[in-house]
This record gives sequence, C-alpha cells and structure tokens, in this order.
Amino acid sequence: MSLRKILAVVMTVSLAVSILAGCGGSGAGQSAGTAAGGGDKILIGINFELSGGLAGYGQTKLNGAKLAQEEINAAGGVLGKQIELKEYDNKGDNAEAVTISTRLMSEDKVVAMMGPVTSGRVMASIDVAKQFQVPMVTGTGTSPGITVNADGSINDFVYRICFIDPYQGTLAANYATETLKLTTAATLVNYSDDYSILMADAFRETFVKNGGRIVDESTFMEGDLDFKAALTKINSSGAEMIFVPNYYEPDALIAKQAQEIGYDGYLIGGDGWDNLDHMVGTAGASALQKSYFINHYFPGDTMEKNQNFVKKYSERFDDAPPSFAALGYDLMYFVADAIERSGSTNPVEINKAIAATTNFEGITGTFAMGANHDPVKSAMVIGYDAGGNYILVDKVQ
Repeated sequence: MSLRKILAVVMTVSLAVSILAGCGGSGAGQSAGTAAGGGDKILIGINFELSGGLAGYGQTKLNGAKLAQEEINAAGGVLGKQIELKEYDNKGDNAEAVTISTRLMSEDKVVAMMGPVTSGRVMASIDVAKQFQVPMVTGTGTSPGITVNADGSINDFVYRICFIDPYQGTLAANYATETLKLTTAATLVNYSDDYSILMADAFRETFVKNGGRIVDESTFMEGDLDFKAALTKINSSGAEMIFVPNYYEPDALIAKQAQEIGYDGYLIGGDGWDNLDHMVGTAGASALQKSYFINHYFPGDTMEKNQNFVKKYSERFDDAPPSFAALGYDLMYFVADAIERSGSTNPVEINKAIAATTNFEGITGTFAMGANHDPVKSAMVIGYDAGGNYILVDKVQ
C-alpha cells in the first residue's frame, strides 16, 4: 500500500484514537504502565501479521519472540515479574493494525508494543503510539518514514531494531558493482509497495554513482503472477543483473520464470527474500544459483548465543530460523532489557530507556539505538548453495 493510502487510513482512524485517548491526556503512558505492571506480570503487546499473505513473516517472528520470553521468564523475568504477551493478528491489514494498537494501549494497558511486522502496518500505527505514549518497537519494519518524518523530525515512542530500505538498496548496488563487477542492471519493482520502491530508488542512485548503467526499469502491481513479458524485455536489454526488491511470493515466481525464459544473469534483492522454504519450493534451487539478498541474519553464525538459539528453534519448530525469527527473538530481549534498565513499568520511562540503549548484544548483531531511533548495526549478503541452503557470502560492518 502506498504512503498516500496509509496516510488516508491514519486520518480515518485518528478521530477514533483521539476519542479513546481523550480521558488519558498526556498521562496516558503513566496510567497504562501502572495497570500493566501491577501484580506479578508485565504485559507486552504483540501486533503481528499472523494470517494472510504476510503470515510467514509474522508467525516466524512470533516463534522467536516466544522463545525469548520463555528464556527470560525462566531466568527470573524482568524486575522480578514474569512477562506476559497479549497477542493479536492484524491480518496484514493497515486498518486492523491501527485498531489492535489502540486496543493494546487503551484497553489492555500494555507497557510496550512489539510490531507490526511489515512497514505499511507500522506506518499506519505511528500516531497511536504517540497518542497513548506507549513505545512501539518493530523488529522488521524497514521503511525510513517509520522513525523519521519528511521534515526530518523524529517520531517519539517509535523504534526499530533492523536497518532501513535505502540501506539495503545501497548495499545491494555496492555488492553488484564492487564485488561482482557488474556494469549493467535492470530493476523489477512492485509499484504498489513503498518497500519495493524505496529500495529500488537507493539501488538505482548508488549503482549509477558507482559507474553502472540501468538498462531497463520494469514494474508490476500487487497480485501479479506472470512476469515473463517483463523478464523477456529485460533479457533483451543485456542486463547483467536484475534488482528484485520485493517480498518472497513474487520474488520466487520471478526467479522461476527468469530461468524458464532463459535469463542467465544475477538476481539480487532485499530481506523480503527471506523465506527459504517458499523460495526453494517455488523456484527450485537451480534457479537461485546466481541469486543474492541483503539480510539481517545468518543462522550459520558460529557465535555461541546464536547456535543455542538455532538449536532451540530447530528442535521446537523443525526448521532453521529465518531472519524474522531471529529479529523477533532479539526484539523480545531488547524490550525486556529496556524495561529492566528503566526500573519501571511506566511506558514513558521505558521509552527513555529504549532511546538510551547502547551496546545491546543480540544474535542479529551488537548495536546502539541511534538518535533517529534506528539501530547502528551490520548487514549480511546471503546466497544459495546447490542444494538450496543458505550460504553467507559477505558481511558488511
């Protein structure tokens, strides 16, 4: 959904949010914290995409968050209290994400909310977090506008622990020109998705700046399934690579159909590629041999903390953890760490602690929270071996 549509949703629900929050005023955060932190429980909200086309992201992220919750509670909890998760499914719908955010903060009285998972749903929920003064932290929303507005102002009570879309596009262009030594590229972009558009814009700018040439720019719309016409045109352009900055469902079809029409160049994308079962199951391992994507996490990292996580996750869910599971795991620990450091269940105090985070050690990297509410952290370049397994190609500090 475009930013204009997202803003329209926000405008539609803002009156309802104001009415619900009216009695709370500027003290909404304090009253929420008192209610949610009473007794022996600390209530944290979950607003994830658990059904619909984005469920693969939401479900794995929830799996990671729950593993972390169990570990934290087994170790004594936070501030001597057990963490309890209040879970809702926003179904990948912007308006539903806003409704859930409002419910969690005004009725359930959570001390913090984790999610939503994808950028559109996060963007739609920003005003709710600011209205109720309850911190909202996404582990995977990568749009720049989540934390920083067009005028340069920072959204208070809104944070992320992942890097942003333009950063991914820039890294992809640098990898293509500096490591693969490519000089011509095409783009195949979902023109109904800002995630795809923003990443492509950054890729284009950096690729050209590095001396490369964009020889074709093709687009598609949400729900399209047949990409062969665009791929045939790209193949005729002589592009050595196609930048494919979309989510895994269209990306898997693009990889499959690229092989079918005889394209032999590289495919490079962003973190939306990260669903190994779907990509290999749909495209086949042979179609992915010259494919790479920018990602937050590599499950084969030998760090002891990561290996313990991989072992537990694989035993529980019979699968290697994707990056969304790892970011969900880190997100739970990140929020718990801020609550502990704040010494309080008051959302306003927790918000201050989140903003002041330094040297947080997660399995997706060690990072500090930047002044713009984005983390300062490294990224990975992931590829596929002949058997369709992930391989770590490069790590960018």
